Amino acid sequence: MKLNIKDVVLNYNIIGEGEPIIILHGYSVDHTIMFGCMENLFSDESRYKRIYVDLPGMGKSTSSDSIKTSDNMLDIILEFIMKVTKGENFLLVGESYGGYLSRGVVYKIREKVNGLFLICPAIIPDFNKRTVPEHVILAYDEKLMSKLNKEEAEEFSSMSVVQNEKIYLRFKEEVMSGIKLGNQDFLERLQREGYGFSFDVDKLPQKFDKPTLMLLGKQDASVGYKDAWNILDNYPRATFAVLDMAGHNLQIEQEDIFNLLGKEWISRTYREKDY
Repeated sequence: MKLNIKDVVLNYNIIGEGEPIIILHGYSVDHTIMFGCMENLFSDESRYKRIYVDLPGMGKSTSSDSIKTSDNMLDIILEFIMKVTKGENFLLVGESYGGYLSRGVVYKIREKVNGLFLICPAIIPDFNKRTVPEHVILAYDEKLMSKLNKEEAEEFSSMSVVQNEKIYLRFKEEVMSGIKLGNQDFLERLQREGYGFSFDVDKLPQKFDKPTLMLLGKQDASVGYKDAWNILDNYPRATFAVLDMAGHNLQIEQEDIFNLLGKEWISRTYREKDY
């Protein structure tokens, strides 16, 4: 499906019917990375409308010279949300940069958000100021790596903490497939010139008191996990979990725990209606 917002054409998919869930992926990938993990949380009977969107300049969405900062990116996402939800309240899921944008959505229209799920969220936009561990591979699969060509092996090794064939296939299908579609010139410019918001997204005017889940990887060398602890007071209803043997692709490397905690978050947002 396509939707024109300002001078950008956004590509998005909708699965299911019911309460809207806006799902935002990270930087340079596309919505495939989210579809691969989020759909495991729902059954055919689930009463949720899952809305997967490719961010501008990523996946099959177009880019625009008018998007110079993350403020501009957020404005487009906010307009997209209001149009596809028709003004309804919604649940919100954000991964990595999508987690940064999601906190921007909460900052701007917190009254519309019924629950928040952050997966390895980018907390500090300046890469040089993040508290991150050194990259480490804790489970090396020599047999698998011997089958890959040099480029594939380098791509996988640069991000993986746990290696096996199942994880590699998901990495290839859900992560690398999206990276290859992005507008690299646009992404490099935005990252270089306007990646951070012009406002402090974590100085909320009011605490977000709806069911929240934050999942962080103990070995995440991209955004780390320690910086997220500093914003936890903004979310009095948050479950905060740091998973060992998990990097920036936590949803793939720790699939079982991701599914368990993700389903529990959904159940909390559902029970919220009974309070």
